[in-house]
Amino acid sequence: MFKLGIIGYPLGHSISAVIQKAGLKSIGLEGSYDVMETPPEDLINRIKFIKTNGYNGFNVTIPLKVPMSLFLDDIDDYANIAGCVNTVKVGDDKSFFGYNTDIYGFKKAIPETINLAGKNASILGTGGASRAAVVGLAEKGVKEIDFYTRNIINSRQTLEYVRAKFPEINFNVYQIQNIRSLEGTSIVVNATPIGMKGFMADQMPLEKTDLDKLNPETLIYDIVYNPVKTVLIQEAQKRGLQTVGGLDMLIYQAERAIEIWTGKSPDTKLMKIAALEAL
Repeated sequence: MFKLGIIGYPLGHSISAVIQKAGLKSIGLEGSYDVMETPPEDLINRIKFIKTNGYNGFNVTIPLKVPMSLFLDDIDDYANIAGCVNTVKVGDDKSFFGYNTDIYGFKKAIPETINLAGKNASILGTGGASRAAVVGLAEKGVKEIDFYTRNIINSRQTLEYVRAKFPEINFNVYQIQNIRSLEGTSIVVNATPIGMKGFMADQMPLEKTDLDKLNPETLIYDIVYNPVKTVLIQEAQKRGLQTVGGLDMLIYQAERAIEIWTGKSPDTKLMKIAALEAL
């Protein structure tokens, strides 16, 4: 029986347990998935608990994705590039191997019909969630990424990091209050929590007039998964724009995590059904 879990804080909104249990069931495996609220100051004690209580692996969410990197014995390429982890596999010797499956999830959710090679992209927000988007977009071949943020000073660390990792991409940062025309962008990614249930759920990070200016072929990608259709997604669909919601990314990153832990591929359709029932 697999013993899994998730650490982060707060976790009252998380549906990871529902998704992961459905994934395990789809491949005929029994397993537990513990929701372990862990504020940053308790991370060391939580790690000791995991090592001594027979866990096979666990997910990591905010605000622990970056600090968790300090306690790993090894990491995969994606975790190294992004500078953060969201999945950890525990070895038989209690070693920790860190992965970033958010990037896999972000990329897989983009429809295969969307070609971003040589195109411009826009990311709303410069927090940890934006890093997976940057790596995914870089692998899709974008040539320029514009960040929009409420605080340019606080975004400097992210900007310096991505510029060093992807010198072939032209990065710019602007205040979201003074958003420039988005007419030339091929994809807009919301990497902020705006629109999430319990956090400005009736709002969106853009003005309706900003959406009006977009090319009809522009893809609106909202990483927020609850509600399934955020205000941003709803307004984009009203204008005939292509959309991707955060639930698909969440399901696909969970799919990859289960593959890492078990070596088997779960049924993502069953995982999504379970997620929708939980929301």
